[in-house]
Amino acid sequence: MSLLAVRDLTVRYGALEAARGVSFALEEGEALALIGPNGAGKTSVLKGILGLARAEGEVRLQGEPLPHRTPEALLQRGVVLVPEGRALFPGLSVEDNLLLGGFARFRRGEDLRADLKRVYALFPRLEERRRQAAGTLSGGEQQMLAIGRALMARPRLLLLDEPSLGLAPLVVQEIFRTLAALKGEGVTLLLVEQNAKMALSLADRGVVLEAGEVALSGRAEELRANPRVVEAYLGAAREVEGG
Repeated sequence: MSLLAVRDLTVRYGALEAARGVSFALEEGEALALIGPNGAGKTSVLKGILGLARAEGEVRLQGEPLPHRTPEALLQRGVVLVPEGRALFPGLSVEDNLLLGGFARFRRGEDLRADLKRVYALFPRLEERRRQAAGTLSGGEQQMLAIGRALMARPRLLLLDEPSLGLAPLVVQEIFRTLAALKGEGVTLLLVEQNAKMALSLADRGVVLEAGEVALSGRAEELRANPRVVEAYLGAAREVEGG
């Protein structure tokens, strides 16, 4: 049974269809990459899954339909989003931002100290800056904080929306090394990413969205070798990295 199954998902903003008939499944412990150009509907699919946009179709978590899903209800089921733009609290300290990520668990009486220790082990720079205001961090450090905050909720399924956006290549590599480590720990990852080369190097499988629809899907190694994907996405990534 798949951890997450999406079937015929259509997402609308008013009369505009941002995604149409999108279907895929994600197994526990697996990483799946949603790639495609700007405006392909990648973020809209995430919003449809989370109930943040008007959506039709079926979303199942461990086989159970989620017709009235909300971010709060999904959080209780271990589904957590790292949003594009990070959505941090810039005036609060690094540590306070992290603690807010575990607030629901804290209200249940759980001790968050071990989770803080784990996040600081993954991102030592966050521990060095734990008393610093989040808004004063570099872009890469803010992305680390956004991921760390999500980890405080102990997600089973971690959704990431453009985690490499606007970051320097060396920072992107560090972020993806951390995501690979999380995958190795058994965290299931659903990754929306324009850097197709990095995304497919991490993922087990990929889905290519174009104009709101699934254009291609398959094993990551198959997509990396597909001439259409190489020409449209991987070749461009190599050119940027080399230039």
